[in-house]
Amino acid sequence: MNNLMAKDQNMDKRFDDYKEQFVLALWKVYPGWASSVGYHKYDNVLVVPDALSREREVKFNKEQLEQLKKFKLSDLSDANKTDYHLIENQLHYAIWGITDQKAWEWDPSGYNVCGSFADMLGNDYEPLDTRLHNFYERMENIPKYYEAARNNLKNPTKEHTDLAIEQNSGGISVFKDDLWDALLKSHLSDAEKAKIMHRARLSVAVINNYVDYLKGLKNDHPRSFRLGKALYDKKFGFEIQSGYTAQEIYMKAEAHKLELHSKMLELTKELWPKYFPKTPMPDNRLYSIRLMIDMLSQKHVQPDSFQTAIEHQLPELVAFIKNKNLIYIDPSKPLVVRKEPAYMAGVAGASINAPGPYDKNGNTYYNVGSLAGWPAEKAESYLREYNHYILQILNIHEAIPGHYTQLVYANQSPSIIKSILGNNAMIEGWAVYTERMMLENGYDGDRGISSTEASPEMWLMYYKWNLRSTCNTILDYSVHTRDMSKEQAMHLLETEAFQQHTEAENKWKRVSVTQVQLTCYFTGFTEIYDFRQHLMDSQKDKFNLKQFHEQFLSYGSAPVKYIKELMGK
Repeated sequence: MNNLMAKDQNMDKRFDDYKEQFVLALWKVYPGWASSVGYHKYDNVLVVPDALSREREVKFNKEQLEQLKKFKLSDLSDANKTDYHLIENQLHYAIWGITDQKAWEWDPSGYNVCGSFADMLGNDYEPLDTRLHNFYERMENIPKYYEAARNNLKNPTKEHTDLAIEQNSGGISVFKDDLWDALLKSHLSDAEKAKIMHRARLSVAVINNYVDYLKGLKNDHPRSFRLGKALYDKKFGFEIQSGYTAQEIYMKAEAHKLELHSKMLELTKELWPKYFPKTPMPDNRLYSIRLMIDMLSQKHVQPDSFQTAIEHQLPELVAFIKNKNLIYIDPSKPLVVRKEPAYMAGVAGASINAPGPYDKNGNTYYNVGSLAGWPAEKAESYLREYNHYILQILNIHEAIPGHYTQLVYANQSPSIIKSILGNNAMIEGWAVYTERMMLENGYDGDRGISSTEASPEMWLMYYKWNLRSTCNTILDYSVHTRDMSKEQAMHLLETEAFQQHTEAENKWKRVSVTQVQLTCYFTGFTEIYDFRQHLMDSQKDKFNLKQFHEQFLSYGSAPVKYIKELMGK
């Protein structure tokens, strides 16, 4: 027995050593990825996306797959088993993307240097002079980068071409005003500043030439933006790593949509006399629900109170969780609510900005967009969407016990693999799961921390919010594998999901230029919720919700199907 344990420990030690070497080798091949997660050794490197770099990627990933074969999965610890699966999936996914999906041939928006250069100026991770030096060196390959982009493109889609024109044109300001503002704050000499600006002007000319090339591209028969079922199913498998197939999740989403409509209708009938005492309820079910949603959406904060309302709600969420004993919230990991930084400005809302795997002790920020300067009509429309009820659900999702809480638990894992290869369906699925879990346990900001039942109004607006992730899946699968038209998509989003026209238009644009990502919310939620229900049914009185939550999160951001295996032992 002792010999067996020693063998297992030795295998784990060898695998830990391999992981360390793998990550360091990974950053050499993908320096831009390295910078995005806080590893800044290769900030001055811009990879030219030509045939040579693709060959290098494929070679690297195939070599790493051979290295993985040296380890016997059954001899590894639970933590390392999930790391093994994550590495293996990433390696296969990277090869498939180059050899089969071939987005590098048909997606011009995949070629855009502006975001990574903006991050170098906007994020204060090193002294400004050092960042500007790396900025200068990295610009050297911009001409070759866009030359390779033009050589790669074959029959691109119209939608991705338009996106590339929009994003590259908009990003040029990074090399003009943003760079100049940074240079003025630096300690560089005038000669150094002039040298950097000269290369920046050349970069702007190159990007403008790429935009002009795309605008003038003669493409009478462009490739469809729809991925098609064969590629979609493969990408879903790699990206979502679910225990369900893409078609199974689509069918579950369709069924869930009907279930939500039924529940929303019952709540609308219950609330109708309270809000429309003198008006008969229309026969059209979906129209009646829409009227009730519109009525409840009138209750919202004022534009200048958006951030204040969020700050007030977070302690209430913590107090409720403690009172109900739902999950341990670490008081030593504070969540800092702040006004959205200037470099992120442009879209009001809320988002979590968590420390990367190389800065686990950094602050976690809850960024809140400002509505200052918005026209009254636009601000009112936005605040009705994020009304009194939805704002509470948003805080659960983004912060406590959603993304922020999950990230705190994930950062306790010593494995960097789960940080850099974390499963998005698990991450987003957990946040969506917590929305329902909190209401099931009685959360309602109007009823206090000892509340045992959420109000019908809260439940109705939750169901409206949950329809968003449900219909995201229906939309994505239907558009890319079933040729759903824009007219059909708008009916789904506006009539069946009760979304505003502008929101629906934006979602159509999003599904036209992305694939699979929109399914991660509902897929992760479904897997987590179904798994919890299975354990509740099998364990009955022995089931402990707090224990389930903490054990589930202890495995880091691993795919739910692997967490289920480990928890089912």
